[in-house]
Amino acid sequence: MKALMKKRVSKIVLTVVLCVVVAFVLVRVVKSNSAPTLQYQIATVQRGNLTINVTGTGNLALSTTEDLTFNMSGTVQEVLVGEGDSVKEGQVIATLDTSEWETQLITLKENVLQAKMSLENAEMNLEKTEEATTSEYQEWQVEIDEMQVTLADDHLKDAEKALEEANGASPEVTAPFDGFITNVNVSGGDEVKKGTVAATIADPSKFEVDILVSEMDISQVEAGGIATVKADAAPTINLPAKVTHISPTATIQQGVVNYKVTVGVESPEAVAQEQQTTSQAAAIPEISQFKEGMSATVTIIIQEKDNVLLVPNGAITTQRGQSYVEVISSNSTIAWKAIKTGITNDVNTEVTDGLSQGEKIVLPQTTTTTTTTQQGGGGMFPGGGTFSGGGIFRSGAGG
Repeated sequence: MKALMKKRVSKIVLTVVLCVVVAFVLVRVVKSNSAPTLQYQIATVQRGNLTINVTGTGNLALSTTEDLTFNMSGTVQEVLVGEGDSVKEGQVIATLDTSEWETQLITLKENVLQAKMSLENAEMNLEKTEEATTSEYQEWQVEIDEMQVTLADDHLKDAEKALEEANGASPEVTAPFDGFITNVNVSGGDEVKKGTVAATIADPSKFEVDILVSEMDISQVEAGGIATVKADAAPTINLPAKVTHISPTATIQQGVVNYKVTVGVESPEAVAQEQQTTSQAAAIPEISQFKEGMSATVTIIIQEKDNVLLVPNGAITTQRGQSYVEVISSNSTIAWKAIKTGITNDVNTEVTDGLSQGEKIVLPQTTTTTTTTQQGGGGMFPGGGTFSGGGIFRSGAGG
């Protein structure tokens, strides 16, 4: 009986041991099949354009607005526009009661005539005093009469100036440019003074965007710098723009230092004149489809280089200030090669020496794979591919 029980226990122990071994082997197999494998992506050195830029987000805002004011006092007779109305240059926005204006002109003309008469009388009195026999009393009288002439002359000048201003004034408020009314401040019957704002007008074709630029990048941004603006509502359209203002003071939020930069969107007409070609001008988007308040992304161009040799940033290794890339030779060997670099952005780096157009380089990529079969297609540059081995042999560092 005891022997039978020992035999059964032995079988159970053996079964458990076998299960543990099988489980261990399976885990090792799974780990082996999913282990990271160092793969390589082939890239071809090519020429292209390289741009360094600073980006930021903001909202479209109308950059050209103007308060339309009365240039004389009076009673508002009529307001001819409402908020949101489109207006043309020279269009009448509001008018004053012209009867009051005409009455005012008559009064001012009468004031001028009276001032002229007062001056003439003062000059006649002075002349009579000077012709009289000289005495201590008469000398004082001459001085008094001279003062009267001066005062009368000043009064005449003031009256003439007031009449001139009234003649130059208008009972009408007109639009200085094509646009739309953003605000109306008066109504018919209101008593207004000179300088009272009747309405506000805005140019719907001129926008600007404020963005925040970090303290690390602000030194590269200059007034007048070229930029583009892309509204979220029209992501395929880039509006030409320029940097119009850089705040001299920082905006600090939660310890982060930024500087406000204003970018003005250029009008299609100005861009067309600069481009001076019908085909390019025809590609300029209609500005009317953009509205105030739209979310927008601003790209400020810091530096541009055209027709330079480019390599992906991931292909470059730097040691002790020297940059290297791995170059694939004609006999499928890989060798390190020292290069000199120029400007760089987030994607590519300019190579100024050490490489030639058309050379093949590799970009190491660590990926998880279950096979070691060569994979083709889809490189970063035309003709590129991904491989892990595949007959490529490494050699020592090259020059």
